[in-house]
Amino acid sequence: MTETLVQKDAPDFKAEALVGKLFKDVSLADYKGKWAILFFYPLDFTFVCPTEITAFSDRHDEFVKLDAELLGCSVDSKFSHLAWSQTSRKNGGLGEIKYPLLADLTKKIARDYGVLVNDAVALRGLFLINPKGKVVYSVIHDLAVGRSVDETLRVLKAFQQVEKTGEVCPANWNDGKKTMKADPVKSKEYFAAAA
Repeated sequence: MTETLVQKDAPDFKAEALVGKLFKDVSLADYKGKWAILFFYPLDFTFVCPTEITAFSDRHDEFVKLDAELLGCSVDSKFSHLAWSQTSRKNGGLGEIKYPLLADLTKKIARDYGVLVNDAVALRGLFLINPKGKVVYSVIHDLAVGRSVDETLRVLKAFQQVEKTGEVCPANWNDGKKTMKADPVKSKEYFAAAA
């Protein structure tokens, strides 16, 4: 059984990445003091992957407003990332992406985050890393289903709310809804209002 990374320091990494149209070295340390969303996808030039990558890119500004940065990662090369970004969306490509795509050719990052399968590709893993460098949320699932940008934003806002207020977020919490105090007596205030 794979051990969870939640509540632990996020595994550090340094990798070459496609950033816009350029290649740059990117490390987790570059994001210290910010929220970071690191997500893994199986391979470039596939089918579900471009829908996720472009959906996150199209909503990049919403993450930036929340002081959060996105990072995509696959076991492909930076050259493959570049070629895919130069392919139009109508042909299954990416166009220009607003956040770094990490090249994990050695598969070390995928392995460190527990998403590497058959020593070949990464599962769809998403990790929310807080400004202190701790993993506060992770979801890992099989290859055939893409992730929800809305759910990623909801979870980010929930963890930011917890950090800001010290209160906890009940099921289906969304921005602007009531939180509750994590206390056997004080939590009854939430339950009474919700009944």
